[in-house]
Amino acid sequence: MRIAILLLVIQFTLSSLAQETGSADEPAPGTVASLTLESPFLQDDLELLVGNVQRPNGFVWHEGSLYTICNGDWTIYKIDDRTGDTITFVFGTRDGNTLILEDTAAGFDIWVPDPESGTLWKVDHRRAAPAPITTELEAPWGITRLDSSQFLITDTRVNAIAAVSVDGQRREVHGELRAPTGIVKDGRHVYFANGGSARRGIEYFTVDDVGVYSSVKPLVSGLQNTTNLALGSDGKLYFAYALGTRGVIGRIDPTICHDSGCSGDDVELVVFSDIPAPLAITLSDDLRLFLHSRFRPEIYWLQLPLEST
Repeated sequence: MRIAILLLVIQFTLSSLAQETGSADEPAPGTVASLTLESPFLQDDLELLVGNVQRPNGFVWHEGSLYTICNGDWTIYKIDDRTGDTITFVFGTRDGNTLILEDTAAGFDIWVPDPESGTLWKVDHRRAAPAPITTELEAPWGITRLDSSQFLITDTRVNAIAAVSVDGQRREVHGELRAPTGIVKDGRHVYFANGGSARRGIEYFTVDDVGVYSSVKPLVSGLQNTTNLALGSDGKLYFAYALGTRGVIGRIDPTICHDSGCSGDDVELVVFSDIPAPLAITLSDDLRLFLHSRFRPEIYWLQLPLEST
């Protein structure tokens, strides 16, 4: 069975295997260097983390814990990333495909775009009731920090990306997308997924210091039902998508795709699971990859191989 699965995905690993014979750039200071995989991880390679959340959706890792939103009871839970011990963190957020957590001088803040209520919520470390930043969104999906006063939020219902300020002001920055989902910002580059178009897969644009946005450009084409994006501490872009009904996770160095774009053949396949798509994913600082099928209680994880130092 394992051999048969590997044959199905060999086309996605040929380019990665070829890269092993080439020279690798030195990682940037403060990054973790990951190894190129000889083959993707399969379902049997995944470890099961038994938490106590019945319908988890978006989640984020922070300092040994997973913060995940439950669509079933409108609650954010805190799960120990080793033991699965689970506590209620706060009640009041209906749903969320993506959460981001930011350290502050006092502790941390969690920001949740909620597609059920069209709200951007803010939760802090004190576990006070979620505060609505704006209720003027349609079906917000992904979120990333733009600058100290704004976020970029994808909205699947209006096929757009908006800049939303911390006081709730909204301004559309790109439209005519295809059900945009996950979004991340790395320096001046903003990467986002078009969950409704395999041809457009993942695209990107740039934004300069004075807030001027470039046009949208292709990054990776040929990806089906792309959902979550995550930037790893190795500098690579990780993304969840589908092969048929299976949830898979790929990664790529996005800089190699900036000039002319990449195709699915350029993607290094990291996980080929038996888990139904779509997947939610998050990464720890030491490149532990956590994943689950949306609204299913089973959370899986694996340690990505790292270069020795």
